[in-house]
Amino acid sequence: MLAAMPTKQEILDLQFVEARHKLIDLAAFLDRIDRHPGPPDFRHEAMKAAIPILLSERPDRACAVLDAFSDHTTEPIPQATFQGALGAPCPPTP
Repeated sequence: MLAAMPTKQEILDLQFVEARHKLIDLAAFLDRIDRHPGPPDFRHEAMKAAIPILLSERPDRACAVLDAFSDHTTEPIPQATFQGALGAPCPPTP
């Protein structure tokens, strides 16, 4: 037997507090960034560019946010300078 799809109210009842926490945490992160001096950073810019997607009515917001943080280059770099990910596409070095 298939489980019934939850209602909007059930989703809100189950997940609202967690989602609220994540938004407050994001707001606090952005406040900390704004309070400290330093040059612009591509990760901060990527975060700010993704926020309007959250506010949109599009049905694929999660996919669109992931896409906004994805590196769309197709050419491989000659050599990795470190092992890991930056979480947002790094602008090319001159």
